[in-house]
Amino acid sequence: MPDNLSKHRKTFPDAVDNVEKRKLWAREKKKDPIWFGLGMFGVVGWAVAIPTVLCIFLGVWIDLRWPGPYSWTLMLLVAGVALGCLNAGFWVKREKHSIDREREEP
Repeated sequence: MPDNLSKHRKTFPDAVDNVEKRKLWAREKKKDPIWFGLGMFGVVGWAVAIPTVLCIFLGVWIDLRWPGPYSWTLMLLVAGVALGCLNAGFWVKREKHSIDREREEP
């Protein structure tokens, strides 16, 4: 138990130091106003909307050219939404890694 306590005492000041450095860095940076956050929502929305709309247009075109028992529009709608969500997830993950890298660099 004492070994665990001494380990905790060594890491706690380091954790406090890291938090303090991040706060100071955030105060100095101040380049991300509210419009930046709203722009992020817009980019994620477009990342989902564009593949969805393109797949719908392709589905309508296929349904008009070759009518059949299955609706290509609905199938491609689902595929477009899935593709858009994967695209948005990839983009958000990339931005998160960028933010994490910035936090690690004092």
